[in-house]
Amino acid sequence: MLRNLLPFLLLILLGSCFGTFSEGERLFRSGAYEDAVKEFSKALFLNVTDIKSLHLRARAYEELESFEDAIEDYKSILRLDPTYAQAHAGIGKIYWKLENYRQAENHLLIAAKHDAKDFEIIFLLARTLLMNERYQSAEEFFQIAKELEPKDSRVHFYQGMARSQIGDILGAAGSFNSALRYDPDNLTAMYNRGLVLMLIGHSTWALEDFDAVLKEKPNHVEALAHRGVAKLNLNDRTGCNDLQQALAQGSIYARVHQDKCK
Repeated sequence: MLRNLLPFLLLILLGSCFGTFSEGERLFRSGAYEDAVKEFSKALFLNVTDIKSLHLRARAYEELESFEDAIEDYKSILRLDPTYAQAHAGIGKIYWKLENYRQAENHLLIAAKHDAKDFEIIFLLARTLLMNERYQSAEEFFQIAKELEPKDSRVHFYQGMARSQIGDILGAAGSFNSALRYDPDNLTAMYNRGLVLMLIGHSTWALEDFDAVLKEKPNHVEALAHRGVAKLNLNDRTGCNDLQQALAQGSIYARVHQDKCK
């Protein structure tokens, strides 16, 4: 009888010593990241080449901000499968969090090469290029991201920023318009749209944007300064009051344009 029970008891013992991917995944999804790491580590003791367990353990390490451990797991994945896009992307995301945008760009470029349809990879790569002042390339990748997720307001907003930097003012205005279509409460997009509208000579529309920004954020000094200049462009001398108030609060733009009120 005891002999018959031995295999059963052995299975119970092994089950307590060795983890499973499904249990690790459950713990990860519930936010129990430390327990998830322990479970995946036990599972990997039995199968060191289990890419799924390595990937989610790396993600758990990320959530715990154990970035070196996470990178090591991603590198283990890449030794098994050099084309695994999410591992390259994972390393890139960690470098993004660490504000090492050069390294982030290198890894995200490889990730995009292996999975050009992953929106999050393409979007973060474009943002990284923007941070690295590679504005033309950033604009091109934002365009790709926009084709993948046309209604994501963030893509339109950052594409507008990139277009502003490369001198495509009309394109930037269109991007900020689209950003506000999908996220009407984005005051930064509204302020930037006001800026580009002024550059292309539409001071009336720019004035509306600066008014809207100041309604929600009365202490936005640069919006106040720009509203002042927009008013003056429309022969409204009350713009001088805006400029003087902005100048008193340290606005560089107001200082540059204070001669308009002499």
